[in-house]
Amino acid sequence: MPHRNARLTVHGRLLLVQRVQSGRPVAHVAAEMGVSRSTAHKWVARWRAEGVAGLADRSSRPHTIARRTPAAVEDDVCRLRRDRKLGPVRIGAILGMAPSTVHRVLTRHGLARLAWLDRPTGTVIRRYERDRPGELVHVDVKKLGRIPDGGGHKALGRSACPDRRRTTGFDYIHSAVDDHTRIAYSEIHPDEKAATCAAFLRRAAAFFTELGITRIERVLTDNAWAYRRSTHWRQALDELGAAARHTRPYRPQTNGKVERFNRTLLEEWAYTRPYTSNTQRTAALADFLHTYNHHRGHTALGGQPPITRVNNPAGYNN
Repeated sequence: MPHRNARLTVHGRLLLVQRVQSGRPVAHVAAEMGVSRSTAHKWVARWRAEGVAGLADRSSRPHTIARRTPAAVEDDVCRLRRDRKLGPVRIGAILGMAPSTVHRVLTRHGLARLAWLDRPTGTVIRRYERDRPGELVHVDVKKLGRIPDGGGHKALGRSACPDRRRTTGFDYIHSAVDDHTRIAYSEIHPDEKAATCAAFLRRAAAFFTELGITRIERVLTDNAWAYRRSTHWRQALDELGAAARHTRPYRPQTNGKVERFNRTLLEEWAYTRPYTSNTQRTAALADFLHTYNHHRGHTALGGQPPITRVNNPAGYNN
């Protein structure tokens, strides 16, 4: 892909060649198209040697890298990363390498972040994404302390709240995230009982339906009693025609998409500003969800918001 300031695209190069082929001087054509004579001669020479195929973009990567780290050394770097979970500075000290070089090696092998490794085994966590909307929905609950009237220590300062151990109770934020689209839905409840979880799932399914995700095929949760043993939860799944899936014990990474969404909830909703009451924070949730689903760019979606992945979303003309 040409860089954003490139004077010539593939079409422009062909136009340059055609003008030169018509008998016009290369210098004149180069001046018209805003490129140097050497650039014009380069594309003309490629066209004469390879035809139209020679005008296509080429990788800028060199054919050989003279100072590439030897494969055996890269293996040692990866072994220390997997076996001992060391960072670039400590690995560099052991192997006599610059930390920046170690980091490049780890990046090349997909080991640049310890979060990408399964801690007990050292293997790279397999990333996955379902093929269609509704094929898999991740569900989880996040526990969050309620804000006292007038605001807590984030609004008033720690000196104004000397007894921070006292609590006004907790909110339980129930969230559902579609695996393929990353469309998210959340509700705040006073508990995480089975009946509450089941009712939330029904409303989440209705929300997804309104956006164009008409069927939920599987629901992935952790192994909490409300999800694994509850009659309420099984009845809700049966009504939706969905199958239950559960994470492996002590492996929250399996439900990673909703776990990551929980972190975004905290960063961009719960802790984004010092709320002066619990009611104020609760009221802000709806705006956050709309922004998240319809306007906020998602890294895993190429910078596009989740709604762009829905097939014919309601209210949109695709």
